[in-house]
Amino acid sequence: MKKIILDCDPGHDDMMAIMLAASNPEIDLLGVTTVAGNQTGAKTFENARKILTLIGKKDLATGKEIPLARGADVPLFKPLTVAPQIHGSSGLDGAELPAPDVDALEIDAVDFIIKTLNESNEKITLVPTGPLTNIAMAFLKAPAIKNKVKEIVLMGGAVYDSNITPAAEFNIYVDPEAAKIVFDSGLPVTMIGLDVTNKSLMTFPVIEDMIGWNGPASKIVGPLMKFFAQANKDNFGIDGAPVHDALAVARVIDPSVVECEFLNVDIETASELTRGQTLADLYKVTGKEPNVDVALKVNVDRFLELLLGAIRTLDEKLK
Repeated sequence: MKKIILDCDPGHDDMMAIMLAASNPEIDLLGVTTVAGNQTGAKTFENARKILTLIGKKDLATGKEIPLARGADVPLFKPLTVAPQIHGSSGLDGAELPAPDVDALEIDAVDFIIKTLNESNEKITLVPTGPLTNIAMAFLKAPAIKNKVKEIVLMGGAVYDSNITPAAEFNIYVDPEAAKIVFDSGLPVTMIGLDVTNKSLMTFPVIEDMIGWNGPASKIVGPLMKFFAQANKDNFGIDGAPVHDALAVARVIDPSVVECEFLNVDIETASELTRGQTLADLYKVTGKEPNVDVALKVNVDRFLELLLGAIRTLDEKLK
């Protein structure tokens, strides 16, 4: 099994990432950490508590309870930007989730990440699907933990697309200084960006079919994803729900789900117009060494197979 820490800002697509990681037999989900992003830190943490409560608190592959730690409420330097136009006022609008029955660890997300890496006998994959504040802070606080990181598979950035400014993807824009620390860490980094996630759609017919399953997970997930799909259609003209964050988890489970190119990627932190842009050197014009595997193609059928399989598994286990 592949050991991962999932650092997220739930968020509809983060919810799907948690569910996929917790239900897939290839993944040992060592913990979930939260960060402010799609909504405030208080709201993303509360959403994570509700999601873990819904799925029974446990990683199905190991049977162990999934630790939860709350992380950064603000980016390293700039004020927080949130996305109520996409995720609603709660960060997870569209259905009623169960009352949370999960407590946070006494240590915060940064210290949990450091502790888990330090105590592990094998290297761990970090899967950040929100702003990269927690990961950057962990690297700044305890640089030696990099030796325990197998790779970082993150959702963020883009080569061609954007969704918060004409130049930037949301997760990177929220905390570009943190992103620069992570991208420049010297570790293997895979960027699962909008170029592939905007194609990784759960369409309206697929969502309606899922709602019809009426299982313990699907009867809640279906309406949530319908809300998310409509928000993406209204705001971006995308005809369905792009399940951005779950694609990063899918990449860990099955690397063939996306095709990548090894490129130099830099993060713009200074420009007023392009702050948060991921500058991928597609044409090798900078002469800089490649540092990031950039996802450029996606097998949507395989992704949906993994995603819908996760919901069916949870429906069965939660009966």
